[in-house]
Amino acid sequence: MEDNPCLSCGACCAFYRATFYWAETDLACPGGVPAEMTVKINDFMVAMKGTEKHPPRCISLNGTIGVSVACTIYERRSSVCRNFLPAWQDSAFITRCAQARLAHGLPALPPNPGSNDHPLPRAA
Repeated sequence: MEDNPCLSCGACCAFYRATFYWAETDLACPGGVPAEMTVKINDFMVAMKGTEKHPPRCISLNGTIGVSVACTIYERRSSVCRNFLPAWQDSAFITRCAQARLAHGLPALPPNPGSNDHPLPRAA
């Protein structure tokens, strides 16, 4: 199995606002995102604390971007985080990952670091 490039990156966690439906928090869903780690955006949406600021950095991101990172709530992370794809997925280029890496001075990922046939190991 290939190494997961997300484990040495973390750029997306310090580039985008991680916004999701409030019911993904543990206020509505046992085992959900810890509500104390979120900030209200509106009546329906919350964001991970730190990602609503400039420059953004998710409160649950641990480590040094581009070196070694981990999500402190990985098993409880929101759908927006679960659905974020690395720069190459099934031969398709994913621009959002590449933009975040570029903003942090990281090189583009090589094509196909993983695929659905060979899923990447647990990520940051």
